[in-house]
Amino acid sequence: VEERVDREFIDKSQGSRAASTLSTTTLASLGAASLGGASSRRGSCDTSFSVETEASIREMKDSLLETEEKYRRAMFTNAQLHNDKTALMFQVETLREELGDLEELLWESRRCCDLSNKELELERQAHKALQVQFTVTRETLRQTKELLMNHGISPDLINKDAELNEEDVNAESVSRLAEESPQGSKESIIELQLKKQLEEKESLQEQVRLLQSQLHQKNQADRVKNPEEERLENGMESLLLDMQRDTNRQMSDLKFKLVKSEQEVTALEQHVIRLEGKVSRYKSESENAQKMEDELKVEKRRLQRELRWALERIGELESTNNHLSKRLEKMKANRNALLAQQ
Repeated sequence: VEERVDREFIDKSQGSRAASTLSTTTLASLGAASLGGASSRRGSCDTSFSVETEASIREMKDSLLETEEKYRRAMFTNAQLHNDKTALMFQVETLREELGDLEELLWESRRCCDLSNKELELERQAHKALQVQFTVTRETLRQTKELLMNHGISPDLINKDAELNEEDVNAESVSRLAEESPQGSKESIIELQLKKQLEEKESLQEQVRLLQSQLHQKNQADRVKNPEEERLENGMESLLLDMQRDTNRQMSDLKFKLVKSEQEVTALEQHVIRLEGKVSRYKSESENAQKMEDELKVEKRRLQRELRWALERIGELESTNNHLSKRLEKMKANRNALLAQQ
């Protein structure tokens, strides 16, 4: 029994020593391990910091290159927009000059149209006056023929006698037409013609009244019976011959005036037609100029809108350019600071 107790005591003491030895060895190994782990952690931290710094510098370089590329693109776009702005401003100035020329042309066309309208109105008034004169002359000629027929004077005989003086009358007609050709302004010529025609009309009416009074006296003399009838008949024959000559001359003058009035009426009608054509042409030109003016105004408004848009775009690009320049300066400063730290 005592031997067994001694053996258990010895085994317990050996187990405690082994445990203490094991604990010491374990602690030493753990201390060494802890020291090695701390040193390895310090080395790994230094390595990871250097890798992150290099990656950040690389990213900053890439961002800097990208920003510089954007800056160059913005500068190129800005220059292109500046060129577009210059071209648009030149187009606007050109269109303004064209618009001014068209406005001047429109004003000139309107002025010519107004002058043509006034001239046309004067020609119409002259045409109406000549038509009235022509009607009066024709009526006077008809009354003269009726008066001659009523008193036994044949117009055919008068025409035969008038043929003797036809060449002289034609020569006088040509000379009168040559003298009365329009040399001055149209308004003064028309007024002179109207005055002359009115004077001739009054003269013819006076001659008709004179002939009527003479014929009336002749009728009264025919109704009176006296011993001197035969002597008076001879005087009346000479008076009738004189009246016939005067009538022939007046008939020739009236025919000449009638032909002249017809020619003047025809010429005035042709002139009125030409003036109406001019007025219609001026109106069409004025309408075309008005349309072109409206189109140019629309084009001008469109170009002004484009110019405003271009100016706004240039302003935006300039602000973007300034912002990018500031960012670029900031990134350059950061890069210089990082390089200085290294």
